[in-house]
Amino acid sequence: MFHLIWYILIGLISGVIAKSVMHVHITIFWTIVLGIIGSIIGGSVTHMFSRPTNQRYHPAGLIFSTLGAILVLYVCYKLKIHFPRIELIER
Repeated sequence: MFHLIWYILIGLISGVIAKSVMHVHITIFWTIVLGIIGSIIGGSVTHMFSRPTNQRYHPAGLIFSTLGAILVLYVCYKLKIHFPRIELIER
């Protein structure tokens, strides 16, 4: 149970950093999803270069999770895939 909370927290933090860097306005749900997908991509890359001693899959740290999320946003931008946006109300 603690691992699930940890994945959501790291996903939220890396998603917030990535969407700030790429200047994207998305909902909190999609921010967490973006961070988790970035963590999976970052974990896959780090797993290729440094294998853990117990041969289990290990998730990426915050840096590689953020880089993975930025990569996802960049690919979505190039393929013109849009996330649901936050409706900004002007007064």
